Amino acid sequence: MSITTAPTSSSAATAKAVLDAAFPNGLGAFVAGRVATGSGDAITLTAAATGEPFATYADPGAEGANAILESSTAGAKVWGALNGFERAAILRNVSRAVEQHAEELAILESATTGKPIRDARVEAAKVAEMFGYYAGWADKLTGQTIPVPGNWHTYTERVPWGVVVAITPWNAPMFTAGWNSAAPLAAGNAVIIKPSEFTPASSVRLAQIAHEAGLPEGVFNVAAGLGQTVGASLTTDRRVGKVSFIGSVPTGRRVAVAAAQAGIPALLELGGKSANIVFADADLDRAADGAISAIFSGAGQSCVAGSRLLVERSVHARFVEMVAAKAALLRVGDPLSADTEVGPIITPQQFATVTSLIEAGVDDGGRRLTQATLPESLSGSALKGGHWVMPTLLDGVSPANRLETTEVFGPVVGADAFDTEAEAIARANNTNFGLAGAVWTSDVSRAHHVAREVKAGTFWINSYKTIHVAVPFGGFGDSGHGRSSGPGVLDEYTQAKAIWVPTRAAGSPFPSLSY
Repeated sequence: MSITTAPTSSSAATAKAVLDAAFPNGLGAFVAGRVATGSGDAITLTAAATGEPFATYADPGAEGANAILESSTAGAKVWGALNGFERAAILRNVSRAVEQHAEELAILESATTGKPIRDARVEAAKVAEMFGYYAGWADKLTGQTIPVPGNWHTYTERVPWGVVVAITPWNAPMFTAGWNSAAPLAAGNAVIIKPSEFTPASSVRLAQIAHEAGLPEGVFNVAAGLGQTVGASLTTDRRVGKVSFIGSVPTGRRVAVAAAQAGIPALLELGGKSANIVFADADLDRAADGAISAIFSGAGQSCVAGSRLLVERSVHARFVEMVAAKAALLRVGDPLSADTEVGPIITPQQFATVTSLIEAGVDDGGRRLTQATLPESLSGSALKGGHWVMPTLLDGVSPANRLETTEVFGPVVGADAFDTEAEAIARANNTNFGLAGAVWTSDVSRAHHVAREVKAGTFWINSYKTIHVAVPFGGFGDSGHGRSSGPGVLDEYTQAKAIWVPTRAAGSPFPSLSY
């Protein structure tokens, strides 16, 4: 019986109790309509808020990956045979079921990953919205009739790939499981979610809920396990039609190469090093609030985090002090408290990376304007051993500083001054990434010019970090290629098939060509 009332505090015992309630027979992959515990290497889950292990589960291994693929291959045939109206009706049921289970999913996400429950609640509602949105598209996949020379009726259809493998990250497992499954399901594919081995629980429960809401067996499986075993098997097997990946640049490149060698196309959404540009004519108080939200929500563990703060020199000193003052007021603490605004770093590996990069930023000349010590509410409590990094603002982060171009993926922002609009644009583009960015100004003409010139797949004007499933999302350069949302993503998850029908005796319309 899943827990539907949030516990009052985080601990390893709390995380274990929530996990055991959701999966009384143990955590494992979700395959063919049930949770299947593996028999491979043991994987340890750690409570981010305390740093303590709270559970283990077994990797499915290559044998388990094969069972998942067999189930998904069969599920793709059943699901693909339904018409769009039938798929739409089932996906609407899934949307309603996720909405009904939203609090349960949020508690599971928060307790097992350390994400603040206020954020997890928002994300659970967004997942329900994703399935509802793409349910509306499932019966609207259309082809074209194309006139050609000769006596031919020629038309196209959009056909699904079959099995889509979606590799999702540890920072937002529930959200990205919905983001990367709703569209391919609407297009008629079976989906295998491969979550991070550190944060699989909410993805497995989401698949359970979807199955209970009417998705046939094998249509939505979850391969909870290690990347080097089950992940590697899934991304190189020709039974897979397409791979999508959200994560780091090095891992994304390895996945794309491995998939390409097997003839499998990949959709990539990788990292970011997004610039938040503030001009002197902006509403500075509003811009400071935006800068706080851009980097410190989710403890900076976001691909679109505004981790570079570029401020016009005439207001630079005043503005960074405003941001530092607002950062000091953020409530850092227990993820299960509804008051908490900044939670811990989710994995111990990332905690080590973030703390190391802060030191590098200081060594390279950055000046810390925010406190590093934990508040007594953390340092004097059972949470003192957690993966805590206080909101960090380093000023004077020049182009030579490692923080200028290195993605931190934590609550760390590097600030610097600029003198001209052209300089601000050049600094914003001084990275191989191109995922997001923002500008704050009261000059509408300038806002549109900067938005056009900065190389980023998503750009905000006088706002930050608003996304919606109906709007295309993706990056330029090292931030990946393809778009993972909006109506156009249905083209990513289908292929165009051309069909020729003779209307009377008709030779080739192009008799001089042969293929």
